[in-house]
Amino acid sequence: MKLEIPEKVSQEQITFDVRELEPLLQAPAMNVPPYEPCYVELKDGRKMVIRPARHDEAPKLLEVARKLLDVDHDFYDIVGARVYAEVLGWYRKRLKDPYQMVGLVDGELVGFCNGRLVNDEINMSLHTLAFARGGRVGATMYYAKCEYAFEILGQEEFWATYESYNGFKRWGIGMAQPSYPWPETQHELGGARVYYITREYWTNVVKDYIKQMIGTDLVRPVPEELLAKNHEMTIPENPAI
Repeated sequence: MKLEIPEKVSQEQITFDVRELEPLLQAPAMNVPPYEPCYVELKDGRKMVIRPARHDEAPKLLEVARKLLDVDHDFYDIVGARVYAEVLGWYRKRLKDPYQMVGLVDGELVGFCNGRLVNDEINMSLHTLAFARGGRVGATMYYAKCEYAFEILGQEEFWATYESYNGFKRWGIGMAQPSYPWPETQHELGGARVYYITREYWTNVVKDYIKQMIGTDLVRPVPEELLAKNHEMTIPENPAI
């Protein structure tokens, strides 16, 4: 759109260095403490380390998400597409205050979860994925995400929504999560219903529920040797989904 100039100007054309524009395109970042690595012993005796994903690991996570696009069951195609966009948004710095956590066994990616901070009080859960079966990997990653919101960040609410029946059964129904009135309150994943956990509900109910599911608790600090074994991430050739 063009309008007449209401005053004389010394320059009719002004150019910008893209480095000057970038701060306007990146979302303002909160001062978010990182997730402290932990580990848990899985049912088969192996130790899974949960740590924040590094920015340089985003291309590997994108590769895993691409593998889900052609899966023809349990809504993995839409989950894969959305996770790809979320990870890419983090990688290209076009997503406000995101976090990504990876679950690793001997360096191999077996679990993933992510979300972002809406503000100081609300944590927007995005996705939780398990690439290994039988070890309660998904439950442990979900627990880590809730722990991050309530125990580390001190937030008041954890918002989620569900694309698959399995996820809804396990978390929405299994944890008896209430929902906000729709459409007044919508989750950013397609405008679906918001199911939520409050800090009080987490402390009194949900925290113990997930501990019962995984059969143990998260352990800190991670021994240096175990952390070193899981510093470099490899992705599964055929994720067990």
